[in-house]
Amino acid sequence: MKNSTETFNLDHWQKRLDSLRTIYNVPGASLAILVNGEIHELASGLLHRGTGVEATTDSLFQIGSISKVFTATLVMQLIDSGELDLDETVKDVLPEFAIPGTEAITIRQLLSHASGLTSDFTIDTGRGDDCLARYIEACKELRLESSPGTVVSYSSVGYNVLGRIIEVVTGQTWDDALRDRLLVPLGLYSTVTLPEEVLKFRAAMGHLDSGDGKNVIPAPFWNLLPRSSGPSGGALCATAADLIRFAQIHLNGGLASDGSRVLTSKSVNDMQRLVAETPDKWTSRNEGWGLGWMIYDWYDTHVIGHDGATIGQNAYLRIIPGCEVVVSLMTNGGSTDLLQSILFRELFEELVSVRMPNAVFEPAPNPPTVDITPFVGVYKRQGLTLTVTEHNGTLQLLYEISDGRQTPPPPMEIELIPVSETVFAGAGAGQEWIPVIFSTLTDGSVYCYIGMRAAQKISHLEQ
Repeated sequence: MKNSTETFNLDHWQKRLDSLRTIYNVPGASLAILVNGEIHELASGLLHRGTGVEATTDSLFQIGSISKVFTATLVMQLIDSGELDLDETVKDVLPEFAIPGTEAITIRQLLSHASGLTSDFTIDTGRGDDCLARYIEACKELRLESSPGTVVSYSSVGYNVLGRIIEVVTGQTWDDALRDRLLVPLGLYSTVTLPEEVLKFRAAMGHLDSGDGKNVIPAPFWNLLPRSSGPSGGALCATAADLIRFAQIHLNGGLASDGSRVLTSKSVNDMQRLVAETPDKWTSRNEGWGLGWMIYDWYDTHVIGHDGATIGQNAYLRIIPGCEVVVSLMTNGGSTDLLQSILFRELFEELVSVRMPNAVFEPAPNPPTVDITPFVGVYKRQGLTLTVTEHNGTLQLLYEISDGRQTPPPPMEIELIPVSETVFAGAGAGQEWIPVIFSTLTDGSVYCYIGMRAAQKISHLEQ
């Protein structure tokens, strides 16, 4: 591993971004790189294929679930001030949080996706400042998916609960606490939470597959998520460079660029330490979770980061603390994961000689023979049913969404090809393989992971 002492070749990387963006049919992209203490910014393509507005380095993109790290940082500030404790229970702060069995959930478990709360629960509780309070009230209809601390399962619900905890402790809305405690102190003047604030900037429109498998067109909606989803990823819009500036406090021991302290060095270290290992190491290629951050192991190099996705937009952030290098990428449609994996691999190898693992997930030409009998059955979590059956020695998965929509999407039939004894590659209608992982706890309960989200096996099926 080395730190680059050479001048950053902006022209080279601009041409590479332009080329990869075209190859992978990405309408627009914004890229920022921190190396040798300097931020370099690049942009390519269009913000909106319908209007032809060009992407620029000062354009705003939706950052999706990278917002969770902002929320986690706010929580850690309250830990630093003594207003919260990591092992304090949610009930201590939100006595109105009335899901049975939640009495034992701690702040630490919420931050590391080990709370047992379901993965996704989206409900529009209005645009008012009481939206998160009303969200907590609506959560009464939920149930725990697992006992707190036993299963690691990605949970946006947990981060919306953290957002409400921030409001109760600070006496501010989540938006105001974020602005006053992070955005303004860090000089993130191009990072905003509300749509009316976005109107002051050039903003990207997401793009979706047109249906022919070749082209992408502007999405019918700019953002479908309500204000109550802000703490987990439904609100924040930023430039790629602002994401770098936010990341710098996590490189600098909690210090802002002006030397003021935003976090203690202990909280920075706690956030970056692996505390919850995930069985699904393939969806985002992370080993598990710190307190907010995704934790990666790139051939023994410690890396932290997070990804975010909204309707037709994807954002990526990777940090190598030991090299003081940060890369952020914003995109608005197309094969963004492929663009990101190739571009990031080349950047990190060129700048600091750090190898990034191959992101391609697919079965071997001759898949292993495994015992699939234990995995046959019905799995459920909030809004989702997975039915796993066996046909001629092969697992078949039926993926059914039942989240209360009047017109739910049609079920997906996915053939599962073994990669190892518990990891399968799902071959559905799309072109990319879907990681499907089965995990068995010591008590014998079985969970099926798709998209880092766990669904528990609730019944067997007679063959």
